[in-house]
Amino acid sequence: MDLIVETAPGGGHVLNVGGRRYACAIGRGGIVADKREGDGGTPVGAWPIRRVLYRPDRLAAPRTALPVSEITPDDGWCDDPAHPDYNRPVRRPFAAGHEEMWREDHAYDVVVVLGHNDDPPVPGLGSAVFLHVSRPAEQQPGFMPTAGCVALPLPHLLEVLALCGPGDRLVVPA
Repeated sequence: MDLIVETAPGGGHVLNVGGRRYACAIGRGGIVADKREGDGGTPVGAWPIRRVLYRPDRLAAPRTALPVSEITPDDGWCDDPAHPDYNRPVRRPFAAGHEEMWREDHAYDVVVVLGHNDDPPVPGLGSAVFLHVSRPAEQQPGFMPTAGCVALPLPHLLEVLALCGPGDRLVVPA
């Protein structure tokens, strides 16, 4: 099954999952055909869904046919293009640039790892492009943009994961 990012009528974006549409956030840089590290863009392409990570202190393991693993406080994700572990999970403390997976906000309570720039990773072409929990916008309806990921409210993300299985993809059309 393909999870397809679409432009919503009137603006914004939706994730179309088998005809069900869920309002979603994308990267602050919009949808980009030429993804680069730090550009804030959500990359165009069809990205295989690899696995699901979740915070066991905040919720139970999501129901899904995908592989599921717990996030721990020492989990990170390397975003340093000069490091050999670029766009790979790492253990903290970690000397090179990385994202903390165990976050204070709820964005990474559930993280869907996508097959973007991972086979093999090419330095500088983007790291840590995930499907994850959205953050509500502070002064307006909708969601805060992401750093390049696609994000859904937690209840919708859990609903989508219950429909997903091996071979499914996140599709971001140009």
